[in-house]
Amino acid sequence: MLKILFIHGLASSGLYKMADMLRMLMKPCEVISPDIPIDPDEAMSLVNSILSKENPDLVVGMSMGGFITQKLRGRKKVIINPDFHIARLMKTMIGEVKYLSPRQDGATSFTITPEICAGWEKMEEGQFDSLDDNEIASTLGFFADKDEMVRCGDEFSLHYPGRGISYPGKHLPTYPQMKQWIVPGIQSFISNTPNR
Repeated sequence: MLKILFIHGLASSGLYKMADMLRMLMKPCEVISPDIPIDPDEAMSLVNSILSKENPDLVVGMSMGGFITQKLRGRKKVIINPDFHIARLMKTMIGEVKYLSPRQDGATSFTITPEICAGWEKMEEGQFDSLDDNEIASTLGFFADKDEMVRCGDEFSLHYPGRGISYPGKHLPTYPQMKQWIVPGIQSFISNTPNR
């Protein structure tokens, strides 16, 4: 059975509806969807721990999760509307921010500080390093043509030529968009990409 690690976006959680969409549209599959910490070092530590323990067949990242996913090397991965400059957005949100979906620990808000922004900014440095032909072939990106929040498609294409797919929609994909565009693309990608 296919095992997927789903990494959600900023102000979201492992209970974000995209994880359930993947479970429904790609069954039979197991979708691991943890709550990602706002601290960048804690976020990467958690992700790496899960990768080591669970060894998923595929990593899918959305928005901020797409940035985290892109940084992973040696993994088959799909990124959806990634924000490669998440610190820039966070700097406009300093202070308390409400979560948009429930967290497993019951938290309803989190705090963005200048230090957290600086940590993400540091993580952004060299984020496209160590790309070779195998890494590029093991990565697929989806980009909404009317994304109202993030526009990183051109930057992705510079580093991953021919690996981006445009689809009609906004930043957060709907179930019909997942069903018509994203999941068929993921299934084709899985079928045609050798295991690493």
